This record gives sequence, C-alpha cells and structure tokens, in this order.
Amino acid sequence: MTVQGEGPSVGRRCAFLRLGGCNLSCSWCDTPYTWDWTGVSDTGVAHNPATELTAMPWPEVLEKLQNFRVPMIVVSGGEPLNQQKRLIPLVRALRETGKRVEIESNGTVLPSPELIDAGVHFNVSPKLSHSGDSEKRRLVPGALKAFVSAPDVDFKFVCRDHADLDEVSAVVEKYGMSSVWIMPEGRNSDDVQRHLSALGDEVVIRGWNLTTRLHVAVWGEKRGV
Repeated sequence: MTVQGEGPSVGRRCAFLRLGGCNLSCSWCDTPYTWDWTGVSDTGVAHNPATELTAMPWPEVLEKLQNFRVPMIVVSGGEPLNQQKRLIPLVRALRETGKRVEIESNGTVLPSPELIDAGVHFNVSPKLSHSGDSEKRRLVPGALKAFVSAPDVDFKFVCRDHADLDEVSAVVEKYGMSSVWIMPEGRNSDDVQRHLSALGDEVVIRGWNLTTRLHVAVWGEKRGV
C-alpha cells in the first residue's frame, strides 16, 4: 500500500501491481529489475527473474489487491500491456468492486478493445530520444492513435530541459494528444528538483500540466516492497 507518485492522480492512496518484462530499454529506467536481466542493482547483485518475478493466477492477485483496502490499483511494469490478455479478467473484477484502475504504459502496444471497455484509466508515457531507444521502437503510430481515441487517458512525458519540451510538442501535435503532463526525470530528490525548476515556467506557458515525483521526494531511491 502506498500513494500514486506521479501524474494526474499524484498523492492518491493506492496499491501497485508491478509486472515484469518490457519491450523498451530506457537508459534512465528506475525499475530495471523488472526487465533487465543483464544488469545489476546498486549493490552489485545481478537482476534475476527467478527472484524478481512470481507467476500467480489472477484470482489470487485479486485477493491480494483487495486485502489492501485502497480505492485505487495502479498496474505498472515493465510494460503491462505485454500481458494485457491476462489483465482483462482481473481488471473487470476490480472494476466490479468499485476500484479505480490505472495502467501505466509506454504507448507502444495497441490496447485491446476489451481492456478499454473495462473502464481503466491509461497513463501513457511515450519515450523521448534521451531514453536511448530508436524512434521506431518508442513511437508506434497505431498504438498512439488508439490511446488518443481512448475515453480515459493522460499522456505523461519524462523531461530534463527545454529541448525535451520541443520534442514533446512535435509528438503532441502529430498525434493530437490532449491532457499532457510533464514530469522531471530523476531517481533522487536533487535531480528531480533541478529538472522541475528548469521546466516549470515553460510547461505552464505551453499550456500543459506539471507533475513531480512524490515518491522520490518522500522515500528517495528506496525500493518499494
């Protein structure tokens, strides 16, 4: 149990369901233990899928999430939509009990109509060039157009400086995105604050929304359990 640390629901009480595996490899990713099996942790220990990931039937996942007794569930990763067929019955069950369900996605995987119809909120975070991934990998037109057409979606971009904001402008204009949020890149409070200060005024001028990373401000780089 925790709070949502970023985006339009920042500060709201929730529980996280974190899934493994990702089709991108962002250079600044703060959850490499969910997908980077060649990498090592800050303590020098190799990321091991055998210890990081646990296979579990969705009814058991549902029971564990319900036991947190929070109004909102955030499904994150990795890239959750790589497993969206498995998510559909879980999301439907959560929605039937009145839970708000937010799914964090990098926007490269086409969301299924069944998942959209289940009533989830999508926080879509298309990656910019500083992620280190090629444009072909990180910006998938068909998937982004589907998200733009979804009834409940926000777009969140990780930025460091004004050049990043120019890159965001090009993507937003090309795909007709609305409800745009800018979030400072950073895994520690100093980096987050520095980038937030550099971006704030310009984000307001451009008519977008601004979010910090609340979990970094509160817990630093400490990993959740």
